[in-house]
Amino acid sequence: MTAPKTPVSDDVISAAGLDMSFMDQLRMAGQSFWASRVRGRIILLSLSLLGVLLLLTYGQILLNRWNQPFYNALENRDLSAFWHELRNFFYIAAFLLVINVAQTYLSQMTALYMREGLARDMVDQWLKGRRAYRLSVSSPLGVNPDQRLHEDARKLAESTTSLSVGLVQSTILLISFVSVLWALSGHFVLPIFGHQVSIPGYMVWGALIYAGGAAVASNLVGARLTRLNAIRYAREAEMRAALMRSNEHLEQIALARGEDVERTAIHSTIDNVLGIIRKLAMALTNLTWVSAAFGWLALIVPVLIASPAFFSGTMSFGGLMMAASAFTQVYTALRWYVDNFGAIADWKATLLRVMVLRAALTEPDLVDPVGAQIQVEVGKPGVLTFEDLYIRTPKEAEANWGGYHLKEDNPSILAGERILINGDPGINRRQLFNAMAGLWPYGEGTIRLPEEDHILFVPQTPYMPEGRLRDLLAYPEAAEIYDDEAIVAALKAVKLGRLTSALNDRQRWDRALSKEEQMSLAFAHILLRKPHWVVFNDVLEGLEPDTTDILTGIMADLKDATLIYLGRNAAYLEALSPRVLHLERLDVPVPGAD
Repeated sequence: MTAPKTPVSDDVISAAGLDMSFMDQLRMAGQSFWASRVRGRIILLSLSLLGVLLLLTYGQILLNRWNQPFYNALENRDLSAFWHELRNFFYIAAFLLVINVAQTYLSQMTALYMREGLARDMVDQWLKGRRAYRLSVSSPLGVNPDQRLHEDARKLAESTTSLSVGLVQSTILLISFVSVLWALSGHFVLPIFGHQVSIPGYMVWGALIYAGGAAVASNLVGARLTRLNAIRYAREAEMRAALMRSNEHLEQIALARGEDVERTAIHSTIDNVLGIIRKLAMALTNLTWVSAAFGWLALIVPVLIASPAFFSGTMSFGGLMMAASAFTQVYTALRWYVDNFGAIADWKATLLRVMVLRAALTEPDLVDPVGAQIQVEVGKPGVLTFEDLYIRTPKEAEANWGGYHLKEDNPSILAGERILINGDPGINRRQLFNAMAGLWPYGEGTIRLPEEDHILFVPQTPYMPEGRLRDLLAYPEAAEIYDDEAIVAALKAVKLGRLTSALNDRQRWDRALSKEEQMSLAFAHILLRKPHWVVFNDVLEGLEPDTTDILTGIMADLKDATLIYLGRNAAYLEALSPRVLHLERLDVPVPGAD
């Protein structure tokens, strides 16, 4: 098993062994957009926004043209012209007000649908084909993906909309006002050291030089921002995961008197977050020296550049103000990148985190092992077979040796059998359980499941989703397919008749019920589903004797089901007299290993 070795800035991404270029990230983002169910709405809103931005630019051109007659009226003390231009100003301002409101609404709606499309696509990719579990055992990216699925996806959608609108608007302004500024300064002659020098469009060149200097300075000062933001988001995700983990295990922590240990651990994650935020604060402070300096100078630079024409008498006061206004528009458009350098760095860091997760989900070769893997296939009806099966950890799979296998030579299990699979001390039987379910690929060999037979896998800790009790009993099927009579009969069979009046109650059942009651609910689910094959992962371990007797009695009554129990349980042996298979540890390289 190999993985890319070049690390990227995000600590978690580096640990995952993933490295994506910026173009790869954009390609992945494009795939996400095209897969979105709301891409049509986004395209329509984007086209509407483009139209609004064009109208906005037209209004700003009208406002720029308004400068010359208005300030000339002031210079000439022409009261009639002054009131006429003032009335024109209110017409232009009203037009721009309507356009600004439309722009805000369309921008917000675009961001909303972009977030919807991205969030739904990411969740669909995460919960498809058991990818979430495979990622959780193969990569650090799967440990706490909630930050990327929720907060980072929100930030990416909103910042993409905001930055895209700003970039398009600045581009339109630049194209529109460069021609205006060029015309205003196209034939001006500057007296330089006693010579008359003609510089066509010299104010355009002045704006380019000024904005270029600001861009270069910002790049030099703010180059670290993208990397620092990526690290910050990773560490904030770790802090939230630590808080969630502690909240989910409050009882165990309290019983162990572990509050001091947890507090120290959480304070450590807070220190990590604060440490990177301090570095970000210093980087942003340094960037402010550049952005603020060029911003304040922009108040006077347009007038300074246009003043030679005014003082030479070739430009009126109104023309000076019109040229200064046009210069400001051109410079504002050119310095959009400077003003948004921090936002762009933040956007790139967020794009990296979200798209790396999507790449890991949609391109499993990035995180899944290469080479030999356990294959799970459909075999003959009524037969489950193991062929040359070896179970390993990821490191053992990479080395292609070690792990464990079934001591019996390629055993088969026939429909209706009762099977117990135990093993040498220290063997993790859950890996075989997950391999049979198609979740654990590490190792080699083939597991052939019976064709067209309903197989139910019952883990040692059943999943208790929040919601109505009837929904929990039917999960993942719809509760409506089971009538109340069947549900009540199943609950009574596992001695949970007291819960029959709570079928429509909503609560955290994993906290409301004991371990025995939770496992009893899992068996009530089996009675409702009536599977042909049931694979148990040590479900009777640690239960009270009375509960064990009830559940083994239910197992014995499942006459039409094939039962496979992974574990060492005397009660199961006594109640069902199963055929025993044995997992054997391999301390030497397996046959055929390199």
